[in-house]
Amino acid sequence: MGQYIFRLPDLGEGIVEAEIAALHARVGENVKEDQPLVDMMTDKATVEIPSPVDGKILSVSGKEGEMVPVGSALVVFEVEGAGNAPEAGTEPAPATTKEPVTKAEAAPEPVAEKPVAEKPVAAPEVKPQAALSSKPVLSGATSDKPLASPAVRRHALEQNVDLSRVPGSGPAGRISHQDLEDFIAAGGRVAAQPARQKRTAVEELPVIGIRRKIAQQMELSKRSIPHYSYVEEVDVTEVEKLRQFLNANRTEDQVKLSILPFIMMATLKGMEKFPECNSHYDPDQSLVRRYAAIHLGIATQTPNGLMVPVVSHAEARDIWDMAAEMQRVTSAGREGKAKREELSGSTVTITSLGKIGGIVTTPVINHPEVCIIGVNKITPRPMVINDTDIQIRQMMNLSSSFDHRVVDGYVAAELMQYIKGALEQPATLFM
Repeated sequence: MGQYIFRLPDLGEGIVEAEIAALHARVGENVKEDQPLVDMMTDKATVEIPSPVDGKILSVSGKEGEMVPVGSALVVFEVEGAGNAPEAGTEPAPATTKEPVTKAEAAPEPVAEKPVAEKPVAAPEVKPQAALSSKPVLSGATSDKPLASPAVRRHALEQNVDLSRVPGSGPAGRISHQDLEDFIAAGGRVAAQPARQKRTAVEELPVIGIRRKIAQQMELSKRSIPHYSYVEEVDVTEVEKLRQFLNANRTEDQVKLSILPFIMMATLKGMEKFPECNSHYDPDQSLVRRYAAIHLGIATQTPNGLMVPVVSHAEARDIWDMAAEMQRVTSAGREGKAKREELSGSTVTITSLGKIGGIVTTPVINHPEVCIIGVNKITPRPMVINDTDIQIRQMMNLSSSFDHRVVDGYVAAELMQYIKGALEQPATLFM
């Protein structure tokens, strides 16, 4: 028997370290080649690295949330044969790797063992995660992905349990091992609730992985950008009629339109009219970069937190193409399949909470952009038309925030009035 030392491979050009987002292996566990071993996060992308060999895990270095330099030892295996551990007086081979495949899911199950300090050796090829099981599971009541760690998901697949039916007791409904065991013990039914009791426990949750990246980005935005907010109500009665007409007459290869592609079209025309809002601000160089291209970021809630997939070059797309691309990139973000370039590079961001969008929001600007537009819910309200007539109209508020260093309040108001006019006279969106 020999030892095989696994070292963190090169995860991309210019990356010298990465954060341990999730450890899937435990000391003493026997693993197979290509079995998920560790998730390493760089920026907003999470790289899943499989085991390079069959073997038994002797030690694991680091724990979730720690930053690990490229080339440092992460896992030591006991393997058949000589392994790759260097002998005295010998030098190991330099680390090599292929380009990794990214995903956007991180989960707990921390493991921490004594680090192994060795020199770099050959790193394995990073491959996408293989399906854990091909067994069918019971259909759930919702299409949203339940919050649970990979270990809980694996156990649910083994037990043929649909996690969407399991009530979670953790933050945001996260499903723990105990929640799953209680559900199984109850025969697939929600266990009877015990008598109400006082609770005194305090759960400490490390802010790591994507959650930490979100926190850092929001802190940077609020600390460095002087926000200015503006809210305008919009009569979307006519654009809703147009949306329903277009959906009723769409072809099989065209996606169904929501209100969002129309707001994207109006924002696109607004950015062309007010290019100072389609910018990035660099305070270090006292420089504003105005972009000819309009890359629309779509703030998207995923099981792993907030992401901003990007509909690139919106200026070159019609409404059907824009809607299809938005559906593609946001779905990729939710499923953890978005590429790095699909999660960066936006020049202006649109954020929407859909039907629960409330009356008014104060969206936080997506640094280093200078403008964000928030979409609130549509609701029927009585409105005075032509000073004499009262009609029930479909009304929606648009909440916006601007970087006051770059965009004056008057310009922000003009932009929102322009977007309002484009939505209330939707024919102008196509002129």
